[in-house]
This record gives sequence, C-alpha cells and structure tokens, in this order.
Amino acid sequence: MRLGRHDVPVTNPDKIFFPERGLTKGDLVSYYVAVAEHALPHLRRRPFHMKRFPNGVEGDFFHQKRVPANHPEYVDEVFVQFPSGHSTVFAIIDNAAALVWVANLGCIELHTWASRVPEIEKPDYLLIDLDPTTDGQWPFVREIALVVREVLDELGLRSYPKTSGATGLHILAPIKPELEFPLVRNFAKALAREVERRVDDQAIATTTWRVADRVGVFVDYGQNARDRTIASAYSVRPTADARVSAPLVWDEVPTVEPEAFTLETMRTRIEAVGDPMKGMWRSPRRFARDLRSSGSTLHAIRNSS
Repeated sequence: MRLGRHDVPVTNPDKIFFPERGLTKGDLVSYYVAVAEHALPHLRRRPFHMKRFPNGVEGDFFHQKRVPANHPEYVDEVFVQFPSGHSTVFAIIDNAAALVWVANLGCIELHTWASRVPEIEKPDYLLIDLDPTTDGQWPFVREIALVVREVLDELGLRSYPKTSGATGLHILAPIKPELEFPLVRNFAKALAREVERRVDDQAIATTTWRVADRVGVFVDYGQNARDRTIASAYSVRPTADARVSAPLVWDEVPTVEPEAFTLETMRTRIEAVGDPMKGMWRSPRRFARDLRSSGSTLHAIRNSS
C-alpha cells in the first residue's frame, strides 16, 4: 500500500479476521486507511500498547509493549521506565502508514496511554468509564452518562462521549498536561462519587472497586492512571460483529445503541454526521486554574474525596 511517501506491506489480506461477518485483515486495513484522518488525532505522540490477534478474533492473542526492533522509519518510538525498574520502548503511531503497519501486525484494537510525549507522566484528559456489571444495564449507562456530563459542565470541563466498543461508554474531558496521574485519578475518584450521589436510585451507579461487591453500573475512575490504556476513538474491537468505539454527540446518548457502530457502518456514519470529536484537543482546560471558579460543585467533590 502506498500511503503518503511510504510503501507499507500488507500480508495475507484475505485472512478471515471476523468469521461471523466474513471480514478479512484487508477489510480491517482498509477501514483504518479510511478513518485515519479522524483516528490519528487521538493516537499521535501517545505510547501505543500492541494487543495482537494474528489469526483474527477467534484465535489466540497476545500483548506486546515493546515495539519490534526492525520497525520501519515511519513508526516512531518512546523509551519508558517503570517504577519496578523495568523499561520498554513503545511504538508511537503518528501517521497513516504507521496505523496500517500495526493493523497488519494484527492489532485490531488501538490501545493508547492517556498522555503524550514528552509529558508522559501527565495525562491530557480525564476519563470516566461507565461499565455495566450485568446484562440489561445499558439504559442505566446512558442515564448515568448524562449525570457525568452535568457534573463536568458545572466544573467548566468540556466532555466528549464515545461508545467503548464493548459494553460500556467512555466520557473524556481534555485537560492541559499539568498534573501527574495520581492527582488526576484522585480527582476523578471524587468526581465519580459525586455522580454516584446524584444518580436516581433506579439507575444504580457505584464506585465500589471490588467486583464481587458491585451492583449496578461501575463509574470507573481507575483508568486515570499511568500505563493504563483504553481503546481510542474509532478503534475496532475484537468482537464478533467488528464493533467500533464510536464518538457521539451528546444528543445521541439518551437513545444510542452500541451495536449500531461497526467496521461496516462507520464510514457511512462519518459521511452523514462528520466527526463528533473533531477539534477536541485544540482547547484543553487548564485543570488547576479553571476549577477555581466552579463553585459549589467543586466544594462537594472536595468533600467527597
């Protein structure tokens, strides 16, 4: 494949990756080429965690943090030291050629850190991940998402929802990379507890960490941590129907159904509605400074932390 100035090899494009839908590795690659303009702003300069499915969604998979030593020159890299003393070199996916290269390696999903080079210790978004505990809780997810938006609005933080592509919903609030992960996580935890307090009893929201003790939808704040990754916007997920993590506009959230967004439907959706997350990284809020004017909501969150 010729992408910009680069020739990118695609091997075994006819290999079936999604048997239920009859979709191939070539279909996956073609999808990522088509959506690269919209997916790359969420990938650029972020450490990229490879989760490889060399034989498709029904085959074995493995995790790979270290980028292969013989990677092409259009794939950038970043050295990362871990508190344990171990270190690795992550790939950086900054262009369409690099995106096709990881897809050809069987990276169905696009897993990235919440921070970018050079400030990899400081996230550039706050994340709330709404994760159902049991089947049948999707209507509660949608209801709780609107409460998350309400709290973030009161804090002066712009928020952008997207389906996770699995069972949940992600809400991202872009912030300046000024605070390190532990501080952002602590604030997200307090914010999640404020959401839990506000949610109507029928739509049960919980911040209970122990899975066995959970009832209802988990308002997960724990992804705001170093070395945690999420499937980024427009990422395909390893589901039978090739579901996609789809950006939404808030008006869609009350009735959204995640199965509507797949590798086969997303290009038509983008043509129809555009990119709901376009430009979201251009005006991140200065987290520490802007929250000073958020009044009673910030006071309530501080008291819950």
